[in-house]
Amino acid sequence: MSSHDVLRANDIRFLAQAEKLLDSDWYRPSLCAGWSNLDVLAHLVVGCSVPASVLIGQVLRHRGSFDRANDAVTHRLARSSTPSELLKRYELLVSKPEGIGKLFPSALLTGDHVLHEIDILLPLGQEPAIERAALIAVLNTEVNHPNPFVPAHRTAKGLRLVASDINWSTGPASGPVVEGPGWAIASVLANRPHALDRLEGPGVHVLTRRLRANGHVRSADELGLGPGAESRTRSRRAVQESAHDRE
Repeated sequence: MSSHDVLRANDIRFLAQAEKLLDSDWYRPSLCAGWSNLDVLAHLVVGCSVPASVLIGQVLRHRGSFDRANDAVTHRLARSSTPSELLKRYELLVSKPEGIGKLFPSALLTGDHVLHEIDILLPLGQEPAIERAALIAVLNTEVNHPNPFVPAHRTAKGLRLVASDINWSTGPASGPVVEGPGWAIASVLANRPHALDRLEGPGVHVLTRRLRANGHVRSADELGLGPGAESRTRSRRAVQESAHDRE
């Protein structure tokens, strides 16, 4: 399969899974700090559709910060759309991407989509059922290609990574071993600590230290998954919407 075929097959599978979620599930906190699951879905739509000129304009408006520009565009779409509207929009974009969705390499988009599916499902107590081809593509991209947005290449350095469920491994034979499901390795390498308990081996301690050094090992409450998380997410959303309305 080509990288484009892998991306499209993964998106179609994700849509089938996403259609099964309750409306209330979309308003629960995701693994992305400050983002609900609906925000994550809106981000996926934005990544397949926003015109490059709009994104560049937002980056300039937010003094060169891609993260703040991304937040602004994502939150604006999420607060003006229902889950079903975003799912229908995403379904159309899977077959015919627009804007920056036509510019980004398929391998990078597959990584973004797979990681964000995990961000949505884990807080709901669900494990992703990502196909082997997509997981291997994501893991290979993470460990072989430095990415300014996802420092997985640096996080994986020197470790022997073994995805036991998809017969994939990489890294020096003498390196500390990290073994577990491929989706969990991919998520942790992308600075999501919540799947650390699905991994085993002496390299897990190394991974934990590296994520802590990056500021990404925090309590579930700090990440918006503890008691009162949903009310805090609503409060953050109200503040963000008020700030955006003033722009």
